[in-house]
Parts: sequence; C-alpha cells; structure tokens
Amino acid sequence: EMRKGKGAKAKKGAKAESKVEKESEAERAKANMALWEARLEVTEISRAEYREAARMLARNNKELVWQQHRLEKDTVEVISFLKKQDVEKEEQIAKLKQQLVDLKQQAQEENEKAEHYSGQLKDLEEKFSKKAREIGLIQLELKTIKEFRKKKAHMEKELEDIKENMRLSNKEHQETLGRLEKRFLEEKQRLEREAEKKIVMLAERAHHEAIMQLDSTGRAVFKENVRLQEALAYHLKEAEELQKIKKRLEEDKALLLQEKETNESLVQEKVRQVSQQKAEIQALQHKVERLEMALGHMTREFETEIQKTRHQALVQNQAGMVEISKLQQLLEMKDREMNRVKKLAKNILDERTEVESFFLEALEQVKHEIVSSRKCYKQVAQAAYQRKMMAAFAGKEEYPKIRTFNSNVHSTNSVYKDLQEAEKWTNIQKGKVDVGQLTWEQKESVLRLLFARMNVDEHSALPVVESRVIAWLSLFSRKFRQTPVSDGLREYLVLP
Repeated sequence: EMRKGKGAKAKKGAKAESKVEKESEAERAKANMALWEARLEVTEISRAEYREAARMLARNNKELVWQQHRLEKDTVEVISFLKKQDVEKEEQIAKLKQQLVDLKQQAQEENEKAEHYSGQLKDLEEKFSKKAREIGLIQLELKTIKEFRKKKAHMEKELEDIKENMRLSNKEHQETLGRLEKRFLEEKQRLEREAEKKIVMLAERAHHEAIMQLDSTGRAVFKENVRLQEALAYHLKEAEELQKIKKRLEEDKALLLQEKETNESLVQEKVRQVSQQKAEIQALQHKVERLEMALGHMTREFETEIQKTRHQALVQNQAGMVEISKLQQLLEMKDREMNRVKKLAKNILDERTEVESFFLEALEQVKHEIVSSRKCYKQVAQAAYQRKMMAAFAGKEEYPKIRTFNSNVHSTNSVYKDLQEAEKWTNIQKGKVDVGQLTWEQKESVLRLLFARMNVDEHSALPVVESRVIAWLSLFSRKFRQTPVSDGLREYLVLP
C-alpha cells in the first residue's frame, strides 16, 4: 500500500510538471509569434525599401546605360576620326618619305655629278700637268738650243781652226813630200852620177893598169870586182832604204788625204746638222708659241669651268640643305604626331588587353562553372533515378526508362544528351534576353563569339550561329569592340 501511495504521488507530480511545461511552451510560442510578427514587419519595411532602392538603381542603371551608349558612340566617332587622321598622316608621311627618297636620290645624283665633275677636274689637272711636263721638256730643249746657239760660234770657230790646221798640215805635208821627193831624186841622181864616175874611173884605172901591169891583171881584176860588188851592194841597200822612205811617205800622204776627206765630211755633217738644228729650233719655237697660246686658253677655260662648277655645286648644296632642313623639321613634326598617335593607340590596345583579359577570366570561370554544374546535374539526376527505381521496386511507382550516366555513344537515354541540350538555343525567344536566363554553355558561346568579334576584322568570317543569337550579340559586340573594362560592362556578364 505504501508503494501504491508513493506511485500515486509520483504520477500527480509528473502531471503537474507536464502542465507547467505546456504552459511554458504556449508562452514561448506566443513570444516566438510576436517575434516573427515583428520580424515580418521589419522584413516588409526593408522589402519596401529594397524595392524603392531597386527602382532607383534600375533608373540609375538605365541612365548609366544611356550615358554609356552615348559615350561608346562618341568613343567610336573619336576613334574613327583618329583612324582617319592616322590614315591621312600615314599617307602624308608616305608622301614625305617618298619626297625624302627623291631628295636623297637627287642629292645622290648631285653627288654623282660632283664626283663626275671632280673626275673631269682631275683629268683636266692631269692633262694640265702633262702639258706642263711637255712644256717643261720643250723649255728644256729650248734651253739646250739656246745653249747650242751660244756654243755655236765657238764650235764654228773651232771648226774653222780645224780646217785651217788641216789646210796648213796638208800644205806642210805637200811641201815635205815635195822636198823629200826632190831630195830623193837628187840623191838618186848623185848616187847614179857617183856610180857612173866610179865606174868610169875604175874602167879607166883598170884600163890603165891593164896596160901598165898586164901580168898581175887577174889578181887586180878580182880585187876590183870584189870592191865593186861591195860598193854596188851598198848602193842597192841605200836605194832600198830610199824606196822604203818613199813608200812610207806615200802611206803618210794617203793617210793625210784620208784624214782630209774625213775632216771635210765631218765639216759637211756638222754644217748639215747645224742647218737641221736651226730648222728644228724654228719649228720648236713655233710649236712652243702655239702650245703656250693653247695652254693659256685651256687654263682660262679650265678656271672658268671650275668657278662655274663650284658656284653651281654651292647653289645646289645650299638649296638641298635648305630643303633637307625643311623636310627634317616636317619629319620631326610628323614623328611627334606619330608618337602621339602611337601613344593613343597603345592606350587603346592596353584597354583592349584589359577587355581581353576580362573575357579570358570570364571564359575560365564559365568553364569551371560548366564542369561544376554538369557534375552536380549528373549527381542529382543519378540520385533521382535511383529514388524512382527504389520507389518502383517498392511498388509505389512505375519503373522509369533505363538511363545511363557514362559517355556511351550508343546509349539512347544518356545524361550527356541533357548536357548537350544545354548548348542549344531552342529555349531562347526573340527579343530582349537576360544573361541570367542563359545556361553556362550558352554563356560560354556568347563569350567566345564576343571575343572572336573583337579580334577579327569586319570582313572576316565568324562561326555560323543562329540569326537570333547574332541579333542578341549585336549589343555586346558594340559594347566590347573598343571599350575599356568598367563596372557597367561587367554587369552584362555577371555570373549568378
């Protein structure tokens, strides 16, 4: 009984506690309801504020879009104007370069003419030096002739002295020869007379002795004959010596005659040479006079031509220097303009580089999102397929169609076909399209088309897409073609 009493008390305590808990839960529910009502009011107020802020942001966005359109239009016009100016300046620079090339060619021709004139001047100087050497030789010959004229009288005097000496020598020789011949004849006659006298005397003596001494005749005649033979031999020897002397004198006479003829021929040769030299001297004098006149004329013409050539070259060089200085100034001015244009083009290219970097980053992000979304879609589709199979296995639903989750090309119901459908544009209607409505694959196609539209010429062929996609991309093409990256552009490709 005590146990029963204790059990009843415990039950009563538990009931009281449960009642208290119910009351506290009701109070908490009321408090939570009041709290949620307050939160709802705050949320409604903030929602209204957000709506008003969204309207204001939409109006501001519209105004900014209009301003951006206007700014893009102005930018396109400015860039087209700058391109036109760039083309005109390039044409002008090309013309100036052509003029500079023509002037350089003209200067080269002038230099060639100057070199030609210098060559002619050098040739004339060589001719002048050659003529000067010839005139020097002629003057040397003339000097020699003048010296010969000075020596001519002395040579003629020497020649006359030689002639006189030869005449005197010949005369002395003739006289000596005459004297020798006369002496020889006289000596011969004397010897002959003496021999005759001796013979007569000997004959008389022999006759007388023969008469006187007839007995000793043989001995005396023999002695006399011996003496006579000796005397005859002596006289014959003297006659031979006289013959030798005569012969030597005749040889001397012939030698003197030969020397005389030689001297006469030498004198005639000298006279002929003197007359010939006189004629040559006169001819050389006339030639020297003509050459001096021609040299003076050539010198005057040469000096005149040199002065004319120098003056012409100086004038042409001055004109060329003035023209070159003008062209250099104009070229410097064009270089400065080109530097400004290049700087502007570099800024535009830098801005295009920023836009391209933005597109590349966006493409990388889109690719990453495509991989993530496909993976998530595959997991969700596979889980849903498994739930349907479990429900069909439990008899709650019908079995679904067989579905594959790998890249089997022969499968008729593969999850990859759903992924391929995301790349098509069948769900896009004509008119204004929000980027948020596009799939990641369509966003990637849009980015690639925009990037290709930026980096190709207007006449280049783009990938063939549907006309509605091209129409929808025209806005992006105008905005991204040559516009710097800004927040207004980034909002077109904001990735949810």
